[in-house]
Amino acid sequence: MGGLGANLGTGRRITATALLRRFGREKKGATAIEFALLAFPFLLVLFAIIESAVAFVAQELLTNAADDVARQFRTGRLRAGVVNEQIVRDLMCERMRVLFPSDCPGLRVDLRSFQTFAQAAEIFDGPVLPSAYLFDPGGAEEKNVLRIFYFWPVLTNIMHDRLTNLPAGKMLLFTSQTWQNEPFAAAAQ
Repeated sequence: MGGLGANLGTGRRITATALLRRFGREKKGATAIEFALLAFPFLLVLFAIIESAVAFVAQELLTNAADDVARQFRTGRLRAGVVNEQIVRDLMCERMRVLFPSDCPGLRVDLRSFQTFAQAAEIFDGPVLPSAYLFDPGGAEEKNVLRIFYFWPVLTNIMHDRLTNLPAGKMLLFTSQTWQNEPFAAAAQ
């Protein structure tokens, strides 16, 4: 059996250079090799598109739910003294249940009332995440800012380092609503 040649059962011995030439001319495995080279970049782009699309849909659900809850505060359907943070969390989760877990573990609510819109605007001068989350809904004709934060888990490990902006592999989804309550009757509170 000496050397690098091979006996293919025909009684003829083929040298190593002949095997390399034969391998170079063969085209049957070209498609498999091309797929192997292109599969990883293709899957990387595909997972990036899916992850971004899911996060975008989650952001839209969060924004729409916050808009619905803010509308209920604005019209007086939800009022200070009657509603608490857990009720607002439950209302938000109910509207986002299509994509979010039922208990919304990453949801944070920050609701503050102000006398003027200028005061309300100052809340956006600081960092995005507040140092403390408050729940202080305003009364009739008061200005309010509702900020909703959700710590969204990045689903694919491939995109983990590129999409996360919070510790523990989370991405911050954030929305805010600013409004003035209607002049609903104070006695109905």
